[in-house]
Amino acid sequence: MKLVSRIVAIILFILFFGLAVKNTQETSLYFFFGYEIRGPFVLMLLGFFAAGSILSILGMTPMIFRSKRELSRKRKLIEALEKESASQKQDVANPPSADTVNNNPNTV
Repeated sequence: MKLVSRIVAIILFILFFGLAVKNTQETSLYFFFGYEIRGPFVLMLLGFFAAGSILSILGMTPMIFRSKRELSRKRKLIEALEKESASQKQDVANPPSADTVNNNPNTV
């Protein structure tokens, strides 16, 4: 499996490197208010890919923190239930001692 993933990685690297070599022409990106960026097409593509990755990670952070809080809460609940179960098992294993009963009818 490792060999297959390395072969796929090498093929993808060669394809993306070829794309970068073929697309070195300068391109312009126009924004509002006359703002303009000029640069190689491949760098523009790389920049937008990086910006999209960063934005998607930032969008996922609330969900990650929420799931970590929930996991912590559930672990505490499990620990409490395990302690309760252990105390119940201990109570069953060590029943209280029976009271001494005087069966002799002659003593009052």
